[in-house]
Amino acid sequence: MSHVFPRHSKLNPPTAVSGEGCYLIDASGKRYFDSGDAAVSCLGHSDVEVTKAIKAQLDKLAFAHTGFFTSEPAEELADLLVANAPEGIERVYFVSGGSEATEAAIKLARQYHVEKGEPQRRHLIARKQSYHGNTIGALSAGGNEWRRQQFAPLLIEVSHISPCYEYVLRGEAESAEAYGLRAAQELEDEILRLGPDTVMAFMAEPVVGATLGAVPAVEGYFKRIREICDQYGVLLILDEVMCGMGRTGYLFACEADGVSPDILCIAKGLGAGYQPIGAMLCSGEIYDTIANGTGFFQHGHTYIGHPVATAAGLAVVRALLDRGLMSRVTTMGEKLRSALVSAFGQHPNIGDIRGRGLFIGLEIVANRETKAPFDPSLGIAGKMKKAAFAEGLVCYPMSGTRDGKNGDHVLLAPPFIMTEEQIPDIVEPLRKALSKVL
Repeated sequence: MSHVFPRHSKLNPPTAVSGEGCYLIDASGKRYFDSGDAAVSCLGHSDVEVTKAIKAQLDKLAFAHTGFFTSEPAEELADLLVANAPEGIERVYFVSGGSEATEAAIKLARQYHVEKGEPQRRHLIARKQSYHGNTIGALSAGGNEWRRQQFAPLLIEVSHISPCYEYVLRGEAESAEAYGLRAAQELEDEILRLGPDTVMAFMAEPVVGATLGAVPAVEGYFKRIREICDQYGVLLILDEVMCGMGRTGYLFACEADGVSPDILCIAKGLGAGYQPIGAMLCSGEIYDTIANGTGFFQHGHTYIGHPVATAAGLAVVRALLDRGLMSRVTTMGEKLRSALVSAFGQHPNIGDIRGRGLFIGLEIVANRETKAPFDPSLGIAGKMKKAAFAEGLVCYPMSGTRDGKNGDHVLLAPPFIMTEEQIPDIVEPLRKALSKVL
């Protein structure tokens, strides 16, 4: 009997014993192509340079509390991230994962306005069908209704506007540009409803991951969002926990949208699974406001800036930049998407194939013409996950795509090191799983 508290007590998962490139291997020797570990393993499972960096750091220093010390790998990783970050980003606050990063971002936004002499700014606006983490603050910001439902009485007050979800929400006669402006207008409307001087920040994913299934905004949407935030003194927080660190073909996903946030959150691909690490990056203006005020960000965790975690992150980011992996993600993303379109583009139950780079979603529908989703009681996403896993594919199906209850999609996020020859290791198991489930 296991004494581990599992994610699901009615499931009995196999034991993973090793990893080799894009594959995970269980105790029976079965191999699984890893295309769905929540977009974490961007370098695969056996990167020698990263493991070497971790071992070397362990030999020098395992831990030093940031209340007393900084460390060399933390300083070097912060320098490297800032050197490649969007314009205006000057400081990095290391944490242990995505939920901690978004939680820290929310608290920093509030403290910034307090120290600026605007304590009335308390409202956070986010988007429906988003996901920002599982801590109470992060869960409150997220718009994933299924995850929020049972904890609703505990959640803090957050406004939610519509996502930029072209496949479903763009009108038939509406141009992409017009739709983007209409979607962005919801932010200004909500700011005015709440009171322009009471809103502290707007939080969004540049490419929505788990809840919507790799949905990028239409061109121009985030530029208009940036303008609205600037007009009303609202901070723009971009959550790149899942879509950042090269996943979309850009080190920072917001580069594709041509905007710079005030606060930016990263995790997952930052450590590539080799160590638990995340980070909240902020503008120099925000940092200076705190530094010239109390000088103390009233936040913190024991393991922030962990030397071994930051050593791993440093090795990962260097690999992303030095090995030409950004261009590889773009090229392989195009090839994988082309193969998916060839296999499923005319499938009667695949309504949309979307994404950027090696971050791709397939939306499953009951009727391709009307875009009607399957009845949620059928549990399509759960069955897809189980069927694909049986075929040797780890992918990330989710239900509730449309509104938290209706709709199903499959999210694909393979390692950046995958080859063109491995594309069938994704497409064929998906084809068999879809056939079996439907």
